[in-house]
Amino acid sequence: MRDLLVLWDVDYTLLSASGLGNRLYGEVFRDMFGRDLAAVAPKAGRTDRAILLDTLALAGVAEPQAQVDDFLAGLARRVNALDGSVQAEVHALPGAAAAIAALAAAGARQSVLTGNIRPLAAVKLTAAGLSQHLDLNVGAYGDAHEVRAELVPVARQAARAAYGTDFSGLSTVLVGDTPLDVAAALDTRARAVGVATGSFPPADLAAAGAHAVLPDLTDTSLVVAAVTGW
Repeated sequence: MRDLLVLWDVDYTLLSASGLGNRLYGEVFRDMFGRDLAAVAPKAGRTDRAILLDTLALAGVAEPQAQVDDFLAGLARRVNALDGSVQAEVHALPGAAAAIAALAAAGARQSVLTGNIRPLAAVKLTAAGLSQHLDLNVGAYGDAHEVRAELVPVARQAARAAYGTDFSGLSTVLVGDTPLDVAAALDTRARAVGVATGSFPPADLAAAGAHAVLPDLTDTSLVVAAVTGW
């Protein structure tokens, strides 16, 4: 296999977290503003930074941009305070562990490109039993930028520093469940693999321009073929 950097989305691609993120958002909002959070902005395919800016605006918070970094810091503190009971809220999606293991055996470098902040992504992946073959040090996370495509060069740069390899173009593969995952790949000339395990059907992911679309991750050989382009 040529040098390949596989960047997995986390929520609804690799795992389900039963609303853990929304619960933590509500707790941090209450800590900061002393009232309940009525609604969370649309999340699918978006980064925590973008979601929080819109969520704070929806809640009537003045100057959300001035509050978002404090909110992200509070979110990290809440994540770090979680105990082992979080395992009951997080479940690997069928085939996820086998797909990651098969790509690792084939020599692919793997990490995540996720809307989650790193501590939350790490907690979810560990609870789901999916962290073994993922190098989270070369991932890109939702506090880095509001636009998902801007996370791709962050991951590429980290991977180049770690492995001494240039993962430009189709040597980077994004795997995700939303059209925004696909767009982030296409905008950065990476390979896009759509997985219809979230709220978007295969037709939507294909229409967004994905190079390959999978119904789920249960057929490991199909996952490897989709990711590698074999």
